Amino acid sequence: MTVPFAGTRTAEAALSWGQESIWRTVRWLDEDDPYFNIPYVLPIVGGPDLDRVGAALRRLVERHEALRTTIADTPDGARQTVVAAGELCVDVHEAGDDDAQVAQRVAADLAARAFRYAEELPFRCAVVRRDGVATQLALALSHLAVDAWSIRVLTDDWAALVAGADPGDVPTQPLDRVAFERDGAGAGRGAESVEYWARTLAQAPRTLFDFPPREPETLRFVRVGMESPALAVAATELAHRWGVSTASVLTVACGVLLGVHTGHDRVALQLIVANRHDRRFRTMVGPAAQDGLLLLDLDAGSFAETVRRGHMQAMAAYRYGHYDPAAVRQLREQAGLVRGAPMDLSAYFNDIRASGVWPRLPAAPDGLRGLSSRTRTFVVGSHAKVDAKAFFATGAAPDTGQLYLLADTAYLARETAFALLRAVEEILVTAVEADDLRISDLAAVAGLAVVRRGPDWTRSGPDWVHLDAPAGASQDTPEIVQRSSTPGGAV
Repeated sequence: MTVPFAGTRTAEAALSWGQESIWRTVRWLDEDDPYFNIPYVLPIVGGPDLDRVGAALRRLVERHEALRTTIADTPDGARQTVVAAGELCVDVHEAGDDDAQVAQRVAADLAARAFRYAEELPFRCAVVRRDGVATQLALALSHLAVDAWSIRVLTDDWAALVAGADPGDVPTQPLDRVAFERDGAGAGRGAESVEYWARTLAQAPRTLFDFPPREPETLRFVRVGMESPALAVAATELAHRWGVSTASVLTVACGVLLGVHTGHDRVALQLIVANRHDRRFRTMVGPAAQDGLLLLDLDAGSFAETVRRGHMQAMAAYRYGHYDPAAVRQLREQAGLVRGAPMDLSAYFNDIRASGVWPRLPAAPDGLRGLSSRTRTFVVGSHAKVDAKAFFATGAAPDTGQLYLLADTAYLARETAFALLRAVEEILVTAVEADDLRISDLAAVAGLAVVRRGPDWTRSGPDWVHLDAPAGASQDTPEIVQRSSTPGGAV
């Protein structure tokens, strides 16, 4: 079916900071690479006919300018153009009883082709029907149009529109975000964030991976996962006990164990920051997320105190995660010149949960150790190149703790990646049992191997240095390659 749309304005502007953060990586990829495409399925409830589905889709596109925005490089830099009017060509698929599975396959097919960003709207869609009744809307969305927060906004709006309800006031748009960042209140916050980055970079280790690499796997970057109800129950208990968030418990546990494994007592993690602090942007569809910089010191002695400190440091990282990307790139380049090699901030943590809690956790009648018997680990997939050497991320399941790790196998072997995930579960369960858990005991408690460097390596501030390396050498750190904010996906 054909769905015409007509918005209220057409306009052109520079990119917002969130858009620019994605655009730089998109332009690095080959033109036909669909890495930043997101397959997604929205339910169609109530059995509406195709005319009503088309009307809901039209209103959704007219409501959110990001869905009708093209982006192109120009002599003045990347520019976005809001398209005022046009038509959507929507395929309709008859699926039978397996409509949900068909919708997932259709969405994946739609997302398998790269978008032509300068001339194509940043989403594709199709309707899936069961016995002639529309039941699913299959989508392929570009990360240049949405982030994880945006998808939640679209989900809520779609449910209202299909039901014939009014989703509310017209939301703030990405063009409004550009004005906010360049000339409005966001500019001041951006300047404060740049100052925070300058202070923090001066104290951060140049890299956590300052040791010789190993032979990587053919597809160098492997993503592994763990589902553990014990992890979630333990994180919830510790967050309550220590007066912090479950996100901080998980973030600090992952960072500390990475530091223990790589032999560092100071750890730099980049956190994915949603950047929806200002209420005006809570219902904006468009990428706003950027990287925040968290610096963890492992000198507190106790794991509990390290988490408490880390919680406050994480709050600062989130607060100062909204900035002009060009200014922070310049800071990183300057810091690299001072340190004699590029700053390699290639360890990440991303909490994708909407509420920061697990609403349907199971009971543990046999204690956390009994619950640990339900833990399972698995391989998610592999990729040729990503710019993260270690990327931890949560999952959205409400009844179990999902934790993922994308690992560069030149530095973290596949078995090491699995060991790190199980180590997070083990130290949290142990911390519930014994509140005096020490940082110095974590490797033994978790059964985690520690990187051993030879006698020709020495400490220099927060870094390890190879004594025979020439000045300015990269200390065996390979070229940094590109990353998305969700490894193997795009949100």
